[in-house]
Amino acid sequence: MIWIMLPAYNEGESLPKLLPKLVRTLDERELQYKIVVVNDGSTDNTADLLAQYQKELHLEVIVHPINRGLGETERDGFEYIALRCTPDDFIVRVEGDDTHEPEYIFTLLEKLDEGYDVVNTSRFQPGGGQIGVDGYRTAISRAANMFMQFVFRIPGIRDYSCGYRAYRASVIQDAIEVYGNNFLQLRGLGFTSTLEVIVKLRLLGCRFAEVPFVLRYDQKESSSKMVSSITTVGYLTMALLYYWPFGGWKSQFRGLAALYQQDHDQAIEKFGRNRMSLRLISRIGM
Repeated sequence: MIWIMLPAYNEGESLPKLLPKLVRTLDERELQYKIVVVNDGSTDNTADLLAQYQKELHLEVIVHPINRGLGETERDGFEYIALRCTPDDFIVRVEGDDTHEPEYIFTLLEKLDEGYDVVNTSRFQPGGGQIGVDGYRTAISRAANMFMQFVFRIPGIRDYSCGYRAYRASVIQDAIEVYGNNFLQLRGLGFTSTLEVIVKLRLLGCRFAEVPFVLRYDQKESSSKMVSSITTVGYLTMALLYYWPFGGWKSQFRGLAALYQQDHDQAIEKFGRNRMSLRLISRIGM
């Protein structure tokens, strides 16, 4: 089973293009799938559209009565799916603004079949790119990715800020078992959660790969939801929490990755959220 997780905030103009295209693409391969949309307090016609699509498609909707931001939206989507999926399922996270073409889902899944736990789409791999992004945003994006690569360096990853990814459902279930509510600890700091997911999965011991893709920003109908200043603060805060010598993430979870790669059950037994006392800095939520 493939679970498509789709965050949506005021995507009334994008969903009528994205959802039929997504369903058509998946149906052509005769795949078993469910689409989970997290409606993050939309104030346009997003809720009405989703109610109509629920009657026609394999669609489940999580509703936030008020806008809570991408971090809480991703957290709720992952938790919802983790409770309902099997460990052998796959989770693909797609933007709700029609900038991620569904055709890449298959290359993501094919890469997972090679033995990886997380497969990222990348604008920076040969064959990748972006359309409709101005020079300023391109420069900011490249600078941010250089910072993230320098600070967090995850083997196999070059594009740290693109959320279009495929995951083995088992690693999301295990991450929630280990980190609990702190799987996404900085969920209130803009788009920081997109980075935090892979940093936490790296600490868990996951194996990463990328496939090239082209970001279709020219198809985006809704306004950008990203506040770059808040997200920048989030990246800097994450770097502090990661390297803090007195109970930061890197020291708190030292040994987790090696043990997880040897024996998943033992790793969860030792580092699971109900068995391990987190130090203060690893419990701070923002």
